[in-house]
Amino acid sequence: MKKLRPIATLADLVVLAAVVMLNPLNPLFRTPPPPRIPDKVEIRYLRETTADSTTMALLTAEMDEMDYYLRSHNVTDEGYNLVAQYNNQLQQERRQQKKAMTAVPQGSVYRLIKAKDRPMTAVKAMGGYWKAGHFIVGPLKGQGITRDSLGRIVSGLWACDTIVLAFRYDSTGIYQGQMNRQLQACGQGVMDQWDGCHKEGFWLNDILHGFAFDSSPHHPLHVGEWKEGRFLGERIKYTTERIYGIDISRHQHEKGRQRFAINWRKLRITSLGKRHPTEGRTFPVSFIYIKSTEGTTIRNRYFVSDYAKAKKEGIHVGAYHFFSLSSTAEAQANYFVNHTLLRKGDFPPVLDVEPSEAQIRKIGEQELMRRIRVWMQIVERRSGMRPILYVSQMFINQHMKDAADIKRKYNVWIARYGQYKPDVRLVYWQLCADGRVEGINGPVDINVFNGYQGQFDEFVRTGFHK
Repeated sequence: MKKLRPIATLADLVVLAAVVMLNPLNPLFRTPPPPRIPDKVEIRYLRETTADSTTMALLTAEMDEMDYYLRSHNVTDEGYNLVAQYNNQLQQERRQQKKAMTAVPQGSVYRLIKAKDRPMTAVKAMGGYWKAGHFIVGPLKGQGITRDSLGRIVSGLWACDTIVLAFRYDSTGIYQGQMNRQLQACGQGVMDQWDGCHKEGFWLNDILHGFAFDSSPHHPLHVGEWKEGRFLGERIKYTTERIYGIDISRHQHEKGRQRFAINWRKLRITSLGKRHPTEGRTFPVSFIYIKSTEGTTIRNRYFVSDYAKAKKEGIHVGAYHFFSLSSTAEAQANYFVNHTLLRKGDFPPVLDVEPSEAQIRKIGEQELMRRIRVWMQIVERRSGMRPILYVSQMFINQHMKDAADIKRKYNVWIARYGQYKPDVRLVYWQLCADGRVEGINGPVDINVFNGYQGQFDEFVRTGFHK
């Protein structure tokens, strides 16, 4: 007798049950509906306020630095547009502070935010994120919020679990910009600190690295190159728009027993030194400083001739004195004025201070500063022009910490041959000692004016670079 095959085996029943259970039409197979998001009422309380004098003082200090930067730079300088944009923000903030804020009424304002207009922010967690009361496994996309390894709150826009635009809030301030996967500032970003500092530019692992600027009411404006959080300085662009000049002494006329004349009609800068390539460009000599005296006994025998010939070629001329510690500042100041041509329209006279460290230790910093002040005061009184101080940047950093009055009153001419522009207020920067000038034999000191044609014209007219 033939056995009948069962209609369904146990395995078939299991498969059938699974199909029924997984059928979307099965009432048991239902994803819970998302919770209903109610409308939101936002209440803003208004109170009478007054202008904050401390805030105004900090804004004024910061904008003074901005004014100085914008006077001596133009759009060809790296970062100029960033600084100018932030300066506009400061101006707007100052205008708001100056308004009669007492006119603001007290009370409260109610604003209804419809449910459809309320943003759905996700909270990122391990393996996924929470959103609208549900945990979703997978990469986050859209608005989200999380904490980094230090517990700082980070919010922003995410794509495939990678944050593309971040906002971070912590005890130091608010950062907005790009981040890496470790939620560190990396790439382009802006940091507004609670103490008033504004840092903007390129970041690497939460510190400035690359081009950036740091504006603060507590220190000078730092604009330029940064390396791992350390400010290196401004990298100057040697364009044809810049104003170049030279300084000379008897060394441009004598080498051993040889004597050389300067061909004033051919004068043109052909090299800014080995450290500053110019890609074949040449530059006119717009100003020239000539050594006149040194101490109380030395005079440059070529000064009068060079002075007259430079003036004849229409070049702006100034004279400088090399300071000695072997005689009094009074005697040197009078010696310089008595033996130097100082005519109306000339550039301000310069005091060249280059003592050795041993000489400074011998007389002391305070005594050296006193002598500098005496020389500058006498020459200003006798010439009618405010002199310029020529020193190295290292000299300023190491020996002029207590000489704020000198740095504030007098223009400074810095000798530095490095790659970056000095981070001080200056009128000239001597950028090399190995420049080349057609018409002059041998190497020549090359200088650049700290500004452009508009600022240079004002300096020619006033004799002081603001």
